[in-house]
Amino acid sequence: MIDISEKIETLRSAIAATEVRARQETLERAWRGETPKGEVLVVARAAGVLAAKKTPELIP
Repeated sequence: MIDISEKIETLRSAIAATEVRARQETLERAWRGETPKGEVLVVARAAGVLAAKKTPELIP
């Protein structure tokens, strides 16, 4: 392994965005939380966060 103990700390940040395509009625129900299987947007947000955490494993 390479010794990085002398390396200066760097503050890093990232911004992510997404696009959702669906029928207008479906989107409205999702925003209101009225879908048959529960909170669609909460699940999507959690999936996005978990995927972002795996980025270092996927991109060398």
